[in-house]
Amino acid sequence: MKKLLFLILMLLMLPLTSMAQLMACRGFVEEGYDFWLYLPDNYNKAEELPLVMFLHGKSLSGDSLEMVLRYGSIHALMKGRPINAIVVAPQAQQAWEPNRVMALYDWVDDHYKVDTNRFYVLGMSMGGYGALDVATAYPERVAAVMAMCGGASGKELCSLTTLPLWIIHGTADNLVPVQCSDRVVDSIRACGDTTRLIYDRLEGVNHSRLARVFYLDQTYEWLFSHSLKDKDRRVNRSYFMTNELLELAYEGFDPNFTVNIVEAVYPPLRERKKYYVVKKGDTLASIAVENYTTVSILCKLNKFKKTTKLWKGRKIRVK
Repeated sequence: MKKLLFLILMLLMLPLTSMAQLMACRGFVEEGYDFWLYLPDNYNKAEELPLVMFLHGKSLSGDSLEMVLRYGSIHALMKGRPINAIVVAPQAQQAWEPNRVMALYDWVDDHYKVDTNRFYVLGMSMGGYGALDVATAYPERVAAVMAMCGGASGKELCSLTTLPLWIIHGTADNLVPVQCSDRVVDSIRACGDTTRLIYDRLEGVNHSRLARVFYLDQTYEWLFSHSLKDKDRRVNRSYFMTNELLELAYEGFDPNFTVNIVEAVYPPLRERKKYYVVKKGDTLASIAVENYTTVSILCKLNKFKKTTKLWKGRKIRVK
């Protein structure tokens, strides 16, 4: 078992050489989700990279991560669409919960080189709801959001006026009516500030067609053009979305693009111990890695600060 755990940890820290890497990570972000994680081939050379979080629709829900490869940002990568960012694609069993999405984000930030000023969320259908719910709850942490054929769960949506937001919905959507996005936009207008909102209401476009958005270069170019450091957090209005543009979504893929898939299967959570005894040389970061959690969760469980000093023999809660 110790040898297995060592090999798993090495997979997490595995340096990348000639190709990009995609990892399936299961069951170790206690308050988050199982997920796919993609690292671009320049990861080792970069200081920090943007992070893109793809939230799937209801059809990809469940407990089989392979489902999440059927469409979306990870599938676009596997088809050769370049995305120079860390890309994370979690899997939900039911409606997305913003606090769990952010717990996963915090875990990735603790373990990888993330530019925290450039965290982006995009989703479709149930994932569109998830993207807007995350933006509503954490507008100060998300640099920009794209939400396709979704809506929002909350009634108080004025926080959506504070960040760049692109909502796209087709008028021929028979699964999630366009009125769901109309309601969000009307709520934003009622708050009195639409300067950071783009709303494309595409005439005659159905539900499934908007999956093509994930395969367009301009989707990621638009996201990456925003940062938490931007003055007044202005929205970039130089991009657009049309039915004609969606027609081109699958063109230009690189047939020689290779992604190395590593599936790391972690011990079930029930096998993990609730407490950990600090050893010489331990840090909160190393303890988090060893116990498949995050520094933020350790601090929450033990009422620590990230600067809290540890000593050998100290017993801390890890689950």
